[in-house]
Amino acid sequence: MLPVETKKLSANELKEFIELILVFEDVFEMKEFQMPNQAYLQSLLERDDFFVFVSVIEGKVVAGLTAYLLRQYYSEKPLVYIYDLAVQTHLQRKGIGKSLIASINSYCKEKGMEEVFVQADLADDYALDFYKSTGGRAEDVVHFYYPLN
Repeated sequence: MLPVETKKLSANELKEFIELILVFEDVFEMKEFQMPNQAYLQSLLERDDFFVFVSVIEGKVVAGLTAYLLRQYYSEKPLVYIYDLAVQTHLQRKGIGKSLIASINSYCKEKGMEEVFVQADLADDYALDFYKSTGGRAEDVVHFYYPLN
């Protein structure tokens, strides 16, 4: 396999963020997905509470994750929630996802965050096995949501 560069995107790397969203669209099989406008995506990249990490092979984004910083009141140290993580299907099981987890964990530890966490569907055995293999500890939690439309 070709060398993989994993990095946190800065505010001036909108092209790479859009490439990652297209990876998400493909891997998550998002039917009829509509890309948000570039000004909105740029505003996300400029936030200090939103992180994007990508894995790049030969200048092309092949994987990545997005995460949100959550300031808490139980501690002065924030938490970080990994919202999405995907690796192009043909590159899965080659250590790219593990390097993304290692990168965000290292970054967050360096910045003094308390914890990084992620959710996975109980029915998604691959995701559960993947997060366990990266050192994640599972909790039995039920996720409730309230559709507002």
